[in-house]
Amino acid sequence: MSYESDILRDWYLLFHYGSPEEILAGVGFDPAGLPARCLEFPVTTVEAAEVSGTIDRALDLGCAVGRSSLELSRVADEVIGIDFSASFIDVADQVRKGDPVTYSRYGEMHQPESLTVRLPEGVQPDRVSFEVGDAMSLREDLGRFDFVHAANLLCRLPEPQRFLDRLPDLVRPGGKLVMATPATWLPEYTPVENQPAGATLDHLTEALGDAFTLVSVKEIPFLIREHQRKLQLSTSQTSLWIRKS
Repeated sequence: MSYESDILRDWYLLFHYGSPEEILAGVGFDPAGLPARCLEFPVTTVEAAEVSGTIDRALDLGCAVGRSSLELSRVADEVIGIDFSASFIDVADQVRKGDPVTYSRYGEMHQPESLTVRLPEGVQPDRVSFEVGDAMSLREDLGRFDFVHAANLLCRLPEPQRFLDRLPDLVRPGGKLVMATPATWLPEYTPVENQPAGATLDHLTEALGDAFTLVSVKEIPFLIREHQRKLQLSTSQTSLWIRKS
């Protein structure tokens, strides 16, 4: 499905901004057994960096409709969110500005129900800017950041090595990198010859090890609702790295 489609935009707006009650409305199972915080993925991946105090600059790559970028504004004076989808960036900027954003949640797929995005309390939208960009070919004048966040991006890139090669230039010495990926490598996104030969974490360790120290790895669950009878429950392997001096 194209990342410019209205349906995908709606799914991601619910994924990023929907309350538990909105996401789980009408589902045909008891949600009590769901993993803790699986409805807060754009928040929990930011928290994985364990940032204390305030940092100068943060970069959110593959920011989709912008929730993680807004969460980063709680700890960073400047946040840049970048995504390849113009549709996602357009709606992320509408949310940032506080404009009313209405989207559809689906009961059955032919029965859309209207919901409205609410700007999360406590974020600092004036610290955030969004732009369309390609993670494999980022503009040269981005500069360096204290924290780079890339969630569920890696295995959707045609040439992920180009993205990995740029990361050492983006993170300041002592800065943090959070890389979250479900490692769903599919040829329609990444040609087989560009996929890791073995486990994704081993590939990342080889690709990043000269410039970064691996600090921790954990699985962060996330749930995406397509409609009331189809919900995707996954985990994203989330690794925290520190840029070497």
